[in-house]
Amino acid sequence: MVRRPVAWVTAIVLFVEAVGIAWVNWFMGIVVERQDMSLAGLDPDVMSTSSKVAGLVFGLYFALCGFTALRVGLRDRAPAGLGRILLISAAVVHALLGAFAVGLVGWGAFAFMMVVLGLIVLLFMTYDRLEAARPDAKPDPGPAGSGDAGGPGSAGGAGGSGSAEGSGSGVLPPPPAPSVP
Repeated sequence: MVRRPVAWVTAIVLFVEAVGIAWVNWFMGIVVERQDMSLAGLDPDVMSTSSKVAGLVFGLYFALCGFTALRVGLRDRAPAGLGRILLISAAVVHALLGAFAVGLVGWGAFAFMMVVLGLIVLLFMTYDRLEAARPDAKPDPGPAGSGDAGGPGSAGGAGGSGSAEGSGSGVLPPPPAPSVP
């Protein structure tokens, strides 16, 4: 049972990353503000403010993704709807950031981005496998231990009495599937 721990670890990592991204962008905004220099004629105050706002937006985005992963772990069900879209977009963002991080920051940042990407993909794989197995796990409406498939001509059974077992239960066998020529 690795599903829930993967979801919880993914949620924790995304929450830590949300705080880290917000803090780094806020710090960069303060650095740009105190340097009082412009880059290609841009106003330093605008660059500082935009860095702080971007840090808050990305921090909230990763926190929302972390909340989605936490909710998946608590409910023990695959993410659906907006949560699924959020986690898929977070995986894409981590793949792109990992590709950029190799050249800009180094292999350590790339490794971290790939670990987070792997956790998100593993979260999807474990819960998708669970959801795919559920339709096959439907209980058989026939009597327990009868061993027959419920097809036509199986009512006679081994005893040859011609009566179906459990005929008083009110459960009818499914109709035979139509054959296509």
